[in-house]
Amino acid sequence: MTTPEEPRRIVQRGLWFEEFETGVVYEHRPGRTITEADNVLFTTLTMNTQALHLDAAFSDALPPFNKRLVNSMFTLSTLVGLSVAQLTQGTLVANLGFSEIAFPKPLFHGDTIYAETVVTEKRESKSRPGEGIVALAHTARNQHGEVVATAGRKTLVRKAPA
Repeated sequence: MTTPEEPRRIVQRGLWFEEFETGVVYEHRPGRTITEADNVLFTTLTMNTQALHLDAAFSDALPPFNKRLVNSMFTLSTLVGLSVAQLTQGTLVANLGFSEIAFPKPLFHGDTIYAETVVTEKRESKSRPGEGIVALAHTARNQHGEVVATAGRKTLVRKAPA
């Protein structure tokens, strides 16, 4: 009796340490359109009672934006989250830290965020065989191409299995 050959399977994952290339721009797609519900839920879950995120009447009367702003911590979380499937899904050991976080322009309800990452450096771990440290520079842009967030991030990433 013959059986049909089982098809080869590929499971989506992030990059192993060896696969990261310094100086390369990794574009993360699709983007993410931010809704009012996203902003209010994140803001209330994190106990951030800032009226600029929650109170439309207050924000509408307050220059220079005259409308509610998306919580910048949600913007940062979304920026990093957009990179996961392409870069670190299943290969990340840990985030080691964030640096130089900036929000040059605000996001508003209905804006779409797109992310890209540049690998700025990488090295093998001296204390953890089978792992390496990868430094990432994340950038988020809105639908107009304007930079709305940047962040440096150091990660501990697994090497490819032998």
